[in-house]
Amino acid sequence: MNGEPAALRLGTRRSPMAIAQSTAVAEMLTAKTGLAVKIVGIVTAGDTSKAQLAQIGGTGVFVSALRENLVLGQIDFAVHSLKDLPTWPEETITLAAVPDRDDPRDALVTRSGAKLADLPAGARIGTGSPRRAAQLLLLRPDVEPVPIRGNAGTRLAKVDDGEVDAVVLAYAGLARIGRLDVVSQVFEPDEMLPAPGQGALAVECLASRPDLAALLASVNDESSRAAIKAERGVLAALQAGCSAPIGAYAAGTNELLLDAVVVAADGGAALRASARGPAAQAERLGWEVAADLLARGANKYTSVSAGHLSDGDDAK
Repeated sequence: MNGEPAALRLGTRRSPMAIAQSTAVAEMLTAKTGLAVKIVGIVTAGDTSKAQLAQIGGTGVFVSALRENLVLGQIDFAVHSLKDLPTWPEETITLAAVPDRDDPRDALVTRSGAKLADLPAGARIGTGSPRRAAQLLLLRPDVEPVPIRGNAGTRLAKVDDGEVDAVVLAYAGLARIGRLDVVSQVFEPDEMLPAPGQGALAVECLASRPDLAALLASVNDESSRAAIKAERGVLAALQAGCSAPIGAYAAGTNELLLDAVVVAADGGAALRASARGPAAQAERLGWEVAADLLARGANKYTSVSAGHLSDGDDAK
């Protein structure tokens, strides 16, 4: 026995992208604390099912297995893509850190390198995201969004094989697996608002481990955390998940500018709202933007009515 502490066990999905982003967090944590970290790959229901996410419980299916392993003591902490986190609170789990956020934008991949405007009418564009599909139709009503599942490599292969003419993926995800070479176009937020939390990572541990949470906080970036609080505030206030075409993006340091959009699933209409506010009140800013959207009829595109919206003080 050499007296060295045991390596911290980091739980992650087993996809190449998940392993890559978790390895990056492990390296950051080791650099900050000197502690060794062991990657533990875990298979989730979202990885094994071929059904669309909305049919199997939404993005939370990627998170639940990791959280179960935390509760069982099989891992010490977990790393998720932050946009996979459900907005409702989990009392036994704490969000210990949000590392510096990567590029939140969406990217188009085509076989020929063509941009969206250059694709022919009727082009089939693969995406598993109702948000992306609806915003694609806002930009090009004559294309056909096609629902697809699978990791980034699987989706890229569908383009190469001609199953679809293009796919839309997160730019950050492509960067993490070293495939920025395939990007044909990057959508700016004024063209396609990203999913709340896109490009950010979530580091979770048990709420009963404040000692560990304090260690994990060494990789936290407060500006990134404030931005995702504002974005997820919109999502929580609208009581919406992956089945709703909602985009939100916040940027800034001491003051945030938050933009949000709710889109009809067929791309036929959209409601946009924006607001500025102090980063210290990021979550409330999200609820204010959601209240604006609801007041102008966003409930037509989501399952919540204006009467269901509280002031957001209890949102976590």
